[in-house]
Amino acid sequence: MVTTPMTLPESRTEPDGSAVIRVLSYNVRSLRDDTDALARVIRACAPDLVCVQEAPRFFRWRKAAAGLAAATDLVILSGGATAAGPLLLCSLRATVERTDDVLLPLTPGLHRRGLATAVVRIAGARLAVVSCHLSLRHEERLAQTGFLLDHVDAMGAPHAVVAGDLNDVPRGRAFRRLAGRLQDCWSVRPWGGEHTFPPHAPGKRIDAVFASGGIEVLGCGVPAGLPGITEADLRAATDHLPVLAALRVPAGG
Repeated sequence: MVTTPMTLPESRTEPDGSAVIRVLSYNVRSLRDDTDALARVIRACAPDLVCVQEAPRFFRWRKAAAGLAAATDLVILSGGATAAGPLLLCSLRATVERTDDVLLPLTPGLHRRGLATAVVRIAGARLAVVSCHLSLRHEERLAQTGFLLDHVDAMGAPHAVVAGDLNDVPRGRAFRRLAGRLQDCWSVRPWGGEHTFPPHAPGKRIDAVFASGGIEVLGCGVPAGLPGITEADLRAATDHLPVLAALRVPAGG
């Protein structure tokens, strides 16, 4: 599904100190695909915050993450191998208050999962941001959503954005648990494309951006038709499509 085209707001600071920000969620498959196409897509989205999943985790992973940040005119905020794959990048609009890489409880025989988290200030707004990549197994995935929501509460910020590869669809229990506490940004104000996987014939929405209740959702979806982004680049960059959200975060906190 692709919605009726509308202009996605650009990043800006409002007169009252609130911040209009762009948040991008993107599973980059350990940079195993066309990294030039990937960088073009990210730059065209002009994000303030990027929630990456499947960032490089092994040999020289820090160098690979730094290369992605440099190629997209961003800086590393937190995460990577120390968060078992989730990574946060940000623009220079963000002032970092603190960061924390969180490892989720390990189920023997399954892949280790984690969260890349930070509290940042952008203009007059203060918010928590979390990048996540949840389990392929539904019971573990559901437990991870509870841990994630508890961690967001403990971060102590007045507003929060959670984004990632959920390995779950909107009717799934884990997805619904997150959407019960946070705004599912696509459902609130759909823009662009809906489905994120697989990129050549997307039929599932398993990647999403969520925002706490005080944040105004201005648009969210796969950036289809955004200037500077081609279908060829979206297919070549990685095995997921990105999700881009424009949000207005109130000042204060």
